[in-house]
Amino acid sequence: MQKDTYRTIEIPSEEGLFKDRGSKFLGYAFPLQREEDVKKIIHQLKETHHKARHWCYAWQLGKEQGTITYRTNDDGEPNNSAGQPIYGQLLSKDLTNILVVVVRYFGGTKLGVGGLINAYKSAAELALNAATIVEKTVDVQFKLIFDYQDMNKVMRIIKERKLSIQRQKMEMNCEIEILVRKNEAVAVENALVGLRCLKIKRG
Repeated sequence: MQKDTYRTIEIPSEEGLFKDRGSKFLGYAFPLQREEDVKKIIHQLKETHHKARHWCYAWQLGKEQGTITYRTNDDGEPNNSAGQPIYGQLLSKDLTNILVVVVRYFGGTKLGVGGLINAYKSAAELALNAATIVEKTVDVQFKLIFDYQDMNKVMRIIKERKLSIQRQKMEMNCEIEILVRKNEAVAVENALVGLRCLKIKRG
């Protein structure tokens, strides 16, 4: 059976602080739903830490193999010395729909590529250790359309299978939107099709 869960965070993490030879590296983890939100979050951090030198980051989006996208940014640090080590922490903790940013205040001493890799990795790890990681299911949305008189039949299946109702419109023509865990979607669809009194649309 295909994996139908993923690991992420729901609220921003506490700040993680790593120091090396006068430089300070502040790590932050944020839940992420859309790539467009990255710019806004970076902008806010630049306003908060306007005296910092670098704002390096990595993000990953997507809940299943084949839909995963990611990006890393070294923001002026040597190639692959910042964004990639941050991304490595996302991979090691198997996280997605997440952005991790590490803000660097330069302390006057160059750390070298090895020192930078260790610092960015460590600050990202501290931020993720401070975050609350949750496991969620990959869900399929169904829209059920039926007559009011068939309400009890439909609701019985929803209750028996403990399905999550997202939205409902109860009139002469009823509509219910439900979320079904991906690995159970075919079985649930077959049970609903058996009613014959409703139309089903996959979201």
